[in-house]
Amino acid sequence: MKRIILLSVAICIALASLAANNAGRRYQPGDVVDERYLKSHGHEAFFSINAIPDSIFALMQGRSYKRDCTVARSSLRYILCLHRDDGGRSIVGEMVVNKSIASDVVEIFRRLYEAGYPIERMRLIDYWDADDERAMTANNSSSFNFRFISHTKTVSKHGMGMAIDINPLYNPYTKTLRGGKAIVEPSAGRPYLDRNRKFKYKITRGDLCYRLFRKYGFRWGGDWKTMKDYQHFEK
Repeated sequence: MKRIILLSVAICIALASLAANNAGRRYQPGDVVDERYLKSHGHEAFFSINAIPDSIFALMQGRSYKRDCTVARSSLRYILCLHRDDGGRSIVGEMVVNKSIASDVVEIFRRLYEAGYPIERMRLIDYWDADDERAMTANNSSSFNFRFISHTKTVSKHGMGMAIDINPLYNPYTKTLRGGKAIVEPSAGRPYLDRNRKFKYKITRGDLCYRLFRKYGFRWGGDWKTMKDYQHFEK
């Protein structure tokens, strides 16, 4: 009898898992999820960590995964998660990150979603041909994009999938050169350098996004001294 009960429990768990997976497959990255569907099925099936699927790896070729990429495909993970935009809509997001931080990143996004923290867009940077300026101008949150640090053979944090950019249009990167000229990336983010202003999607020191990334051991570019990268969290 005990074996029969245990078998029944195992079957129920398997069926529940299958149902959750099927629920997640109904929607694709970029889709807005019906709140009635979420109320009925829950949101857990929308948070997952996967090896890079062949279709996604094909999309990455020559874009984020460049010909000279030294990071193994097996070192990366494709994650799916829900995020809410400023209007409160639930949207399916996707991102490629290093496998060593995948679990932490999914948990951070899960908690941000459950708290209603706004993230406007989360698609693979490959849809912008891995062009940072274009993707940031679209306010797209992303991670992996292979590149070396300028004039070195050292792979950058984004090149390893160890850095996450959140709402980059409203949280730009800036650095003042010796001549006094300020570089702003994306250039459309210049109006948001005034961090005393109130505007949507702004990351501030001490807000939930900051606290969660710091809790999981990430550093924030907004804390840097010689430059500011308000969108950027890295390990």
